Amino acid sequence: MTTTNATTTKTTAAAGIHSTPKAAARFLKDLNSYQREEYAAIGDSIDFVMDEAFEDKGAEERFFGPDAMTIPVPRWSEFSDVLGAMTQTRSAKGTLSAKQERELFLRYNYACYRLSGLIEVQANRKSALRAKQMVMWAQRIKSVREDVACCNMALVVAMARRTRVPNVDFPDLVSEGNMALLRSIEKFDVSRGFKFSTYACRSILKSFNRLATKTSRYRERFPVEFDPEFERSDWDERRHEMQQEHSIDVLREIIAANSAHLTDVEKTVIIERFALISSTENGKMRTLAQVGSIVGLTNERVRQIQNNALGKLREAMNKLHLNA
Repeated sequence: MTTTNATTTKTTAAAGIHSTPKAAARFLKDLNSYQREEYAAIGDSIDFVMDEAFEDKGAEERFFGPDAMTIPVPRWSEFSDVLGAMTQTRSAKGTLSAKQERELFLRYNYACYRLSGLIEVQANRKSALRAKQMVMWAQRIKSVREDVACCNMALVVAMARRTRVPNVDFPDLVSEGNMALLRSIEKFDVSRGFKFSTYACRSILKSFNRLATKTSRYRERFPVEFDPEFERSDWDERRHEMQQEHSIDVLREIIAANSAHLTDVEKTVIIERFALISSTENGKMRTLAQVGSIVGLTNERVRQIQNNALGKLREAMNKLHLNA
């Protein structure tokens, strides 16, 4: 059997599948919620690698019928995030034969081929039955692509374990390799006679190199990662400053209204000593000696008057808070 090597792309008209909302709403009523969601996810075009076997009348029965070739596909469970903690070996998963691998890719491209034809017809005339068929073929595409990916997941993990990219975690490396693997499935031409692993290897390595370059450029601009745990909050200091400013304002109001019943000397000592008004020598606090020279008293007497006045102010502030 001969096959063609060119990749064929079927593109719909500019209007697309999902144009004219009113017309779309009519035929979408016959689809359930899952089918509508899957139908909306189908693009306006899809790529596939053509094979002349797709034109045979029994192609669908061959690839997806009850007598289709049974291909054992390994299923991967979650792997460890730590490099070196992998316990599953490649031999435990097994590998596909060349015949099985060819059959899987023919199934994948045949499903893409059928969906491409339906997309082209659906763009010209909407049909609920055709929409359901499109959803069916889209599901088959996903299923076969998942089978191919599972069969080659060990390749990505093995290459990630052998690759060292600075400042990149092992799970991120595997994730990048998986994306490259999926892109390779869409572009691989099985008719050329090469194994898929040979083709995918180069794509995976290129994705690792792109990730290394991207990470290196990022590190040049941001050499240190932001870690919230090392960021010290200044909320306590700001709250203390706000409480202090509020207390000073209340204290000024008490002194202005003389709610603490201070004498003239006590008021002068408090104002000059703690610079409670802006005109007091540019807002600077005075020493006991400086205040003593203003009121004509000794340092010790000024200190006694200050302590007595502070006691009165404290009592007045407590009464103010209790009445609030």
